[in-house]
Amino acid sequence: MFGGRDCGVDTLRSKGLIVVALAAGTALFGGGVVHAETLSGALAKAYTNNPDVNAARAQLRATDEGVPQAKSGLRPFVSANGSTSISKSRTTSGDSIPSDNSLTKSVGFGVTINQTLFDGFQTPNNVRAAEAQVRASQQNLANTVQNTLYDAAAAYMDVLRDRQIASLRRQNLAFLQEQVRAAGARFDVGEGTRTDVAQAQSEQALATALLNSALATVATSEATYLQVVGDPARDLAPGKSPSQALPKSIQSALAIAQKEHPAIQATLQAVDAAAFQVKANEGALLPQLSLSGEVRDQYGTQSPGPASLPGVNVLTQNEVSGTIGAQLTIPIYQGGRVTSQVRQSKEVLGQRRIEVDSARDQVRTAVATAWAQLQAARANISGYQAQVQAAGLALNGVTEERNVGQRTTLDVLNAQADVISARILLVGAQRDEVVASYALLSAVGRLSPERLALGVEPYEPKEHYEAVKDKWYGLRTPDGR
Repeated sequence: MFGGRDCGVDTLRSKGLIVVALAAGTALFGGGVVHAETLSGALAKAYTNNPDVNAARAQLRATDEGVPQAKSGLRPFVSANGSTSISKSRTTSGDSIPSDNSLTKSVGFGVTINQTLFDGFQTPNNVRAAEAQVRASQQNLANTVQNTLYDAAAAYMDVLRDRQIASLRRQNLAFLQEQVRAAGARFDVGEGTRTDVAQAQSEQALATALLNSALATVATSEATYLQVVGDPARDLAPGKSPSQALPKSIQSALAIAQKEHPAIQATLQAVDAAAFQVKANEGALLPQLSLSGEVRDQYGTQSPGPASLPGVNVLTQNEVSGTIGAQLTIPIYQGGRVTSQVRQSKEVLGQRRIEVDSARDQVRTAVATAWAQLQAARANISGYQAQVQAAGLALNGVTEERNVGQRTTLDVLNAQADVISARILLVGAQRDEVVASYALLSAVGRLSPERLALGVEPYEPKEHYEAVKDKWYGLRTPDGR
């Protein structure tokens, strides 16, 4: 009676643990958690707080300053200058010349203006090159945002997956602890063997080690989440795939990526910048024409000795002068430096064109990979769900058969291991579907706060560019620094 009653309780507890394990797996992608962080909220925080994104924004603002710097080539250069001098002379006696002392002081102030009228089209081409660099940097910023949002989505789903795996490992350990207790009870009443007890204890020890490893993995995932998102991972709501924004076919995905991906657009703008740089360097071989002007006020005093000008104490003089001139420079030979720079810039242009092809190939590969991973994850989910259900039924059946002496404890342990393995595979596949969805959006160039409707104020890079592109003077940045 004791043995039969104990086996019945063991069966009920086993069934209960199976139900808990099956139900707990839905927490990753099933019903929401009250007041939990959502995936969209985590992406919004990453967009606002991630240091890589903020550094890319600062880099873009620094690149914007290249445009007014290039425009300065045809703007006037104005400088003020001043000079002062003191001269003292003493004439000694000799050849019937009397001794004499004199002191001369001079102070001058002036303003000089230099204006380049023609520099071989270097400045216009430098301006166009700088503008192309700004456009390339804007696309690089968009690409950085895409990569960061993808990293945030992956980190979010990794935390959910690893926490769920740790929960499954903990449930498995509880199940095995019950199996050890039940095997010991059966051995005490003569219905089991010491081998059954040892097998259950062995699986319990392994489950303890696997739980510790799972908890370590959770800690690693949470650290990565904090790095990418900027906030600790607390209660996380289930993650969902942005299925409405995904392309409907791989052909459509490839076409969109080749047209819209910011990495490709950045390389195309870099080609334009390199082409203008070639023209700017060639301009150094053309004639240069500049205009210069200066206005100067020179004031001087002289205290002559009595021998030179008897009766005169101080002589003063004030001279105001103005000068204007033009200079034409025709380059003939500069030691080979300019021609080398032209050849160098042409090679850089060739490099940029090759980089366009490389970027297109990389994007094409990323699209194909993400599409394949998404399809595989979706197929795996269906297969693993069926495996979880079948493994759960098998565990229930093996447990009942063990209770009537048709199965051994080892059979129960193996069936339980199958249930846990199937659950972990299902959790991983569900995570992979969401992450692959974001990877596909990133691969086609559409992983942006606007398309994801994150509800954050988007960063507008053109605002800073418009504020500084025609700025003639000022030490403060547009934000007041």
